[in-house]
Amino acid sequence: MMLGTPTPILRSFDEARTRAFYLDFLGFEVLFEHRFTPEAPLYMGVRKGECVLHLSEHYGDATPGSAIRIRVDDVSAYMAELRAKKFGNANPGEPQLQDWGTREITIQDPAGNKLTFFTDERNG
Repeated sequence: MMLGTPTPILRSFDEARTRAFYLDFLGFEVLFEHRFTPEAPLYMGVRKGECVLHLSEHYGDATPGSAIRIRVDDVSAYMAELRAKKFGNANPGEPQLQDWGTREITIQDPAGNKLTFFTDERNG
């Protein structure tokens, strides 16, 4: 049995801040948006490259403060791109080489979720 790529669901609380962080800052695009009614919480899918995330304002869909790891081709270049945007709530530093061979940096989203972006220095 072949398994597909998992799609993490991350908790969100503030639609405007979530959109600013994921779309304007990180550069994701919206795949879909869903609400059961116009005033209901937002459930939204976003994508950047092959990375797909679901962001949910619904109680019980996810736990704030979750952590995920996202592989990128060149984490140092991506962080330089993000720093150049001068986003008010996140100013990533230089990625650090870890003992296990990845260069990485962790950025926290508006709901306290931790996104670790990394490049595997051992395998490119």
